[in-house]
Amino acid sequence: MIFGKYINRYYWKYALLILCGLAALVAVDFAQTLIPEMYRMVIDGIDKGAVAVNGELVNFDIQFVWEKICVPMFFIIVFIVLGRFVWRICLFGSGIRVERDLRKQMFAHCEALSCEFYSREKVGNLMSLFTNDLETVQDCFGSGIMMTFDAVFLGGLSLYKMFCMDWVMTLYSLIPMALMVAISLIVGKYMTMKWETRQQAFSDLSDFAQESFSGIAVIKAFVKEFKELLAFRWLNKKNEDANVAYTKISTLLNVFVTLFVESVICVVLGYGSYLVYKGTFTGGQLMEFIGYFNQIIWPVTAITELIEMHSRGKASLKRVSDLLESKANAIDEEGKISLESVNGAVEFRNLTFRYPQADYDALSDVSFTVNVGENVGIIGKTGSGKTTVADLILRCYNVEDGTLFVDGIDVNTLSVKSLRNFCAYVPQDNFLFSDTIYNNIAFAVDGATEESVVRAAQLADIDGNINKFTDKYQTLMGERGVTVSGGQKQRISIARALMKDASILILDDAVSAVDTDTEKNILDNLKKARLGKTTIYIAHRISTVRNLDKIILLDNGTVVDVGTHDELVSRCPAYRTMVELQTLEEEEGL
Repeated sequence: MIFGKYINRYYWKYALLILCGLAALVAVDFAQTLIPEMYRMVIDGIDKGAVAVNGELVNFDIQFVWEKICVPMFFIIVFIVLGRFVWRICLFGSGIRVERDLRKQMFAHCEALSCEFYSREKVGNLMSLFTNDLETVQDCFGSGIMMTFDAVFLGGLSLYKMFCMDWVMTLYSLIPMALMVAISLIVGKYMTMKWETRQQAFSDLSDFAQESFSGIAVIKAFVKEFKELLAFRWLNKKNEDANVAYTKISTLLNVFVTLFVESVICVVLGYGSYLVYKGTFTGGQLMEFIGYFNQIIWPVTAITELIEMHSRGKASLKRVSDLLESKANAIDEEGKISLESVNGAVEFRNLTFRYPQADYDALSDVSFTVNVGENVGIIGKTGSGKTTVADLILRCYNVEDGTLFVDGIDVNTLSVKSLRNFCAYVPQDNFLFSDTIYNNIAFAVDGATEESVVRAAQLADIDGNINKFTDKYQTLMGERGVTVSGGQKQRISIARALMKDASILILDDAVSAVDTDTEKNILDNLKKARLGKTTIYIAHRISTVRNLDKIILLDNGTVVDVGTHDELVSRCPAYRTMVELQTLEEEEGL
């Protein structure tokens, strides 16, 4: 069994199922202790021709064998089979339900965690938590309950009957067992450390494989297959060594178990034979005693397995608990204002922001205002802080009080969920799900209609491309949208954002992969479709922001200037230089 903050409540939640399983388990254990008595009657009957039943000698004949041995044995076996079926369904079923509930809790918690968490945690490690570690916890819950109570009830009943037959021989047989349990407790602590090392090695291997498969195009393009193979071999060998180290200590424990069990059999046979020779025991009684002893072998072995299982479960539950105890930074707390509507005004007021664990500020003393319904461009060199602006408006990270406002309200007083409900976002990496094009576009709105999906695709200038596919909108996309081009991914992402018809739309370099004609069509469509709504364009190209209401130029996390294209060209040397360079590049490209 395993106990911890995040698993204890499941013992209560599934108490009825567990109790039914334990009742069936106890009944089976009791039935099993009846079998050695029948061994005694058969041996003594063959030896003496009569059997003592309830203090009276009864002739050992075919009628006795049928009525007292065969028929009862048949019903006992049937009862044991049915009972084992019941307790397996109940106890192992409860373990599977716990795994399901924990996985659901973990997934919900992961969705609530902020971007800061995912910037330091790798996908491979998280996937190992949802697979290997949860499977281990499930095994410790279901099998652990069974082993614990089976060891107590079956072991207790068998020991009681052994003590009733001969307490001296019972004590002799328990001495090696006690030593075995003591050694198992010592070895168990070492096994916990080995299991943690094993799980971490598996996480590293999984993460490397996931990352390699996701970036297979880059690996092939740079002809680095052999280098990646060598790196994978090293991690695979590390994983193998961790597994071998754990298996060695596990095997050593099993060797000790076998050694002590076989030594006890020697004691029982030796001392038991002496009792038969002295006339204290009959041959049938010795067989009955051995039958009881055979029944306590499993409970004692179960104790050692429980120690091993507990070591694994403790390490895995700790990893699961660490995930569930990870704190989300940008979360809704009591007293936050839940927005009913958003007009779309955004104000940065002397905002300074640094990413967690970063060495420098991503934004420094940034101030600007986006009025309701404005089309605003944010432009600057790579690393100037443009994407950070989007992250903060969407409350992916926390900011200081009094530095960021939406409709004149401090975002720290607003419900994160309600704020995001009125925002739409086209991310820089244009993430698409492994689903149909239709479902990717409709993802933003529950119950989206076909007309609205097609309309959004037309506004994003992707409808024509989609209709050229064999399955059109039902075309199934590969992982992360690998089956479409970069420009098509961008336009599908734009269509998804437009489906929401949000008060604030943020496009982070959303048209960088399309040609200038397509870019112009998209920008014209957006201007018409989003009349009166706030749209923020983050871009590198001047052509994207040239005709917008306002342009904010960022450099090294600071605002250099704010104004229209003509205003910035006339008064801002840095912006004018960007225009001249991009104009020159376009002319050379022609």
